[in-house]
Amino acid sequence: MAKNGGLITLGDLHEYQAVQRAPLEGDYKGFHIITSPPPSASGVGLLQMLATLNGTDYEKNGPGSAKAYHYLAEVMRRYFADRSQYLGDPDSVNNPVSRLLDPVYVNGRRATIDPDRATPSEKVTAGLSAGIEGTDTTHYSIVDAQGNAVAVTYTLNHPYGSGVTVPSAGFLLNNEMDDFAARPGEPNTYELVQGEKNAIAPGKRPLSSMVPTIILKDGKPFLILGSPGGSTIPTAVLQVIINVIDFHMNVQDAVDFPRIHHQWKPDRLEYESGISPDTISLLKQMGYSVEQAHSRVLPRVEAILLSEGWLQGANDSRSSSRSGGDGKAAGY
Repeated sequence: MAKNGGLITLGDLHEYQAVQRAPLEGDYKGFHIITSPPPSASGVGLLQMLATLNGTDYEKNGPGSAKAYHYLAEVMRRYFADRSQYLGDPDSVNNPVSRLLDPVYVNGRRATIDPDRATPSEKVTAGLSAGIEGTDTTHYSIVDAQGNAVAVTYTLNHPYGSGVTVPSAGFLLNNEMDDFAARPGEPNTYELVQGEKNAIAPGKRPLSSMVPTIILKDGKPFLILGSPGGSTIPTAVLQVIINVIDFHMNVQDAVDFPRIHHQWKPDRLEYESGISPDTISLLKQMGYSVEQAHSRVLPRVEAILLSEGWLQGANDSRSSSRSGGDGKAAGY
């Protein structure tokens, strides 16, 4: 660190302690969700977005419809507004998780969604009353012969992290400082706008977008999934979950289905190729500023579905088409 002008000392490394935290848990349409707590911001977001979708009947429009994508974009927009204002390292700031997931609050957020029009992001603010990793992230999901399930996500943040390899040790140093709000209110490398709660401070952990998740059905593992992708992680994982639960897809189809992403600011709806031009046209008519996601790779979700004694493994086809086939589904 000293050789490269870094600020971290040997004393900092001695003082660092890993913290084991209880996962966040919630329910969605009869399924029990176990996901990552702060300083991951995305577990809160995943539960909040699912709760906000519940009751809209968005799924009646069918997967890939303009109405379905509209409701998805609006719940994404509201979550990212809340994330910017309220979430940070739980050892340093008070994360109002229970308030963000309170049914009364969620119902109020849902009521602000116009079923026919996009809500401009400038009109969407954090809703409580007073009172990010990059593409060099890896996720893997595992289920063993006894039915034990594990979802793991880890990251260096940007490709090759800081670009520094520790001599004689062979591992790269990350550049996780970009997951802090280096300048609160200003976009980071991935255009994510964050607030004071995630500002840099000594001994503080940055917010993460990682959201390894296990979903139970009747008390047993049903869906294990997660993804790399910075701020696009929670929106990708959300869409795979609803593709399985609401649209009854098999896990490979659920992973491969074209996705959208909206993160409040910039006020832009990104979409993947494969979405119908008619759907894109309807979204524009609803008031969305849309852009095909050429500028960054949308996440590569890795998932396992357990159903009637069978294991279905899904490796995201985006891997083979965009980055050389890094990932696979393998059995035992």
